[in-house]
Amino acid sequence: MNTGIIILAAGESTRMGEPKQLLPYRGTTLLQHAIDTARSVPRAPVVVVLGANADRIRGELNEPFILIEENPDWREGMGSSIRAGLSALTAAHPKISSAIFLLCDQPLVSASTLTDLIAAHERTKRAIVASEYGGALGVPALFARSVFPELLALDGADGARRVIHAHRAEAVGIHFADGVIDLDTPEDYTRFNNSLQERFAKIPA
Repeated sequence: MNTGIIILAAGESTRMGEPKQLLPYRGTTLLQHAIDTARSVPRAPVVVVLGANADRIRGELNEPFILIEENPDWREGMGSSIRAGLSALTAAHPKISSAIFLLCDQPLVSASTLTDLIAAHERTKRAIVASEYGGALGVPALFARSVFPELLALDGADGARRVIHAHRAEAVGIHFADGVIDLDTPEDYTRFNNSLQERFAKIPA
């Protein structure tokens, strides 16, 4: 199995009021945490797609072992970042057989979340394995090379869910309840941090 991981981090974070990629999280930033998580998957090349605030965000990263791809068309929407990330991944690794997409603001994605997607793909041979939460399938999600052309054909505003929906009958869902967490506003971020404190407070010392 030859799987690459693409972290989509090109958004402007307009509703947050500051780059969410650089928000503090567990002693680092949301983006760095996503990178560290992706890099913990053995033999998986990692691509990070930047767009808005790219220079500032790039300056906060010290990652010689990942590929940073800047998407000049980030204003078009998620589809443009998917195209940029997948194009960079396949150019650098022409024999890649599948790709996992995740967002930098999915803080509770773990290495096991990603390896579960890979294991399900290897077990079922399905072209799409997606996280299941909130009554739908979404990212993190794995796409086999057979659906790369559809991802590369996405319009700017369309995300990976369009391709997942087109193949819903044959897609595999992996339960990931924490995928529903969405950090779009300062209130979301505060609520999330408060929930983390409550969660850890319940863990016996």
